[in-house]
Amino acid sequence: MTTYMVCCFRRRFRPASNEPSEAIGGVFHAYAGADGALGEEALRRFLREVQGEASDGDLEEAAREIMAFAAEQKLLKKGGGGITVEGFHRWLCSDANAALHPRRGVQDDMGLPLSHYFIYTGHNSYLTGNQLSSGCSEAPIAKALRDGVRVIELDLWPNAAKDDVEVLHGRTWTSPVELDRCLEAIKEHAFVSSPYPVILTLEDHLTPHLQAKVAKMIKETFGDSLHLSESETMTEFPSPKDLKGKIIVSTKPPKEYLQTKSNKEESQNGDTEEESVWGEEIPDNKALMDVGRQVSEQDTKRYVKEEEDMEKIAQLGVNMEYKRLIAISLTRRKHDMDEDLKVDPDKVSRMSLGETAYEKATITHGAEIIKFTQKNLLRIFPRTTRITSSNYNPLMGWRYGAQMVAANMQGHGRKLWLTQGMFRANGGCGYVKKPDFLMNCDKMFDPRSNLPVKTKLKVTVYMGDGWRLDFHKTHFDKFSPPDFYARVGIAGVVADTRMEETKVIMDNWIPTWDHEFVFPLAAPELALLRVEVHESDNHQKDDFGGQTCLPVWELRTGIRSVRLCGRDGEPMRSVKLLMRFEFT
Repeated sequence: MTTYMVCCFRRRFRPASNEPSEAIGGVFHAYAGADGALGEEALRRFLREVQGEASDGDLEEAAREIMAFAAEQKLLKKGGGGITVEGFHRWLCSDANAALHPRRGVQDDMGLPLSHYFIYTGHNSYLTGNQLSSGCSEAPIAKALRDGVRVIELDLWPNAAKDDVEVLHGRTWTSPVELDRCLEAIKEHAFVSSPYPVILTLEDHLTPHLQAKVAKMIKETFGDSLHLSESETMTEFPSPKDLKGKIIVSTKPPKEYLQTKSNKEESQNGDTEEESVWGEEIPDNKALMDVGRQVSEQDTKRYVKEEEDMEKIAQLGVNMEYKRLIAISLTRRKHDMDEDLKVDPDKVSRMSLGETAYEKATITHGAEIIKFTQKNLLRIFPRTTRITSSNYNPLMGWRYGAQMVAANMQGHGRKLWLTQGMFRANGGCGYVKKPDFLMNCDKMFDPRSNLPVKTKLKVTVYMGDGWRLDFHKTHFDKFSPPDFYARVGIAGVVADTRMEETKVIMDNWIPTWDHEFVFPLAAPELALLRVEVHESDNHQKDDFGGQTCLPVWELRTGIRSVRLCGRDGEPMRSVKLLMRFEFT
């Protein structure tokens, strides 16, 4: 019995039981023999009919692995028989039976131009916290690269003496970090998790003298890993395969930064009606917002002086050694969408848009954005008022083919979970091939239209376990075991976006829901499965119990183990759900 103290009284609850749910037991007995065990032939039938293993080779290999697992765990029937119901259940819950194949590597064709891929993109990659007063460090850069991020952003500013370069979020109270430390971190961690290219985007506020210094540092640090373009213009981007092991610099000269500065002055209104589907995020910190206003009011004179300094820098020109490093040029916006989105048949480039300007453009120029991104690169960055490092819905960018949807990697929350979910696809290499319908030149895709249903995904949530191992017994509720419920839904095109939830299972560390959901999907190639678990609380905000986000197009059919992650996206040590996925 599990005991909780309430004042001077003891409340007793049945101990948590990790036995298979009734539904899982029913599946086992449907295939088990008269001896109550699952033999090899019955196991192969289960793998074919329930798990969707098609080829004989896959069936044989999977059956051998499961029998070896059961033998190692001493979960075979005595006398050399088949797998017991406990062994069957334990294998179902193991990482070997994960919803995404544990040994699935890169599956996409990596020989297409860069514009054909969504690319895992960071924003202000050096910040350790909020956008206003946190420290700058090489540590978040290293972590992002280890997590598979392929686009790193650095803001380059002169130091106080104007004789060296610092990395910091300009016009804020963020403390700087030396550029050489950031470059060394990139060199050391660039290809730890993926062999595919790292794109280094530089926001440059430097004189030609300091540009020359940066050019020398970059060339000396990266050496042969640095990709240098043979000409200033390209008719087509190279492929991730061609650029394996390479670091690519993408930027534009200071004069162009000055001319496009207003692009970063975004309004605070950036959230959409879809927020009610996701569930509320943690609100921006009001105190921090007030500090932001103080900075704006107190430092106006300093900003004016900086603008004057930038005017002088622009007149000095650009150091040519620095210019030769730029393999992907960032074009200067004309602030006319018709002109900005024109496709040059003789030249490819990259363009950047703030989230608010981009969102407006999707309403008036949706088809033009898709056409532009079929050949060119488009980067979307968070509005500057997101000073707590929150994020926007990345599907806003992916629906129209934007490759580089920049995320604040330190801004944990539902929007970042979607980004992490997208890039679990394709072996976690940081590049995910865009759906074919976004590359179709003859018929432009409209993500806002009433799209026909292509398939239906049936999701069954059987049970969950692991909280009792990872948390103290009073973590969720001081006076009783937790009351868990699960939220399951789809993030994708507007027609596919929805969230559902199970009933609440009271006073149980190992909840059994056996709840079935059906999701019609118009664009499964762009759909992400969202899963969250919360602990119901009648008097306070519900407690967080774990989450994950998975690419629908890579889900393995059948009964699968789904490991949950914490708020920061890191896998929890023991917490998993047992779920079933069926496409009809």
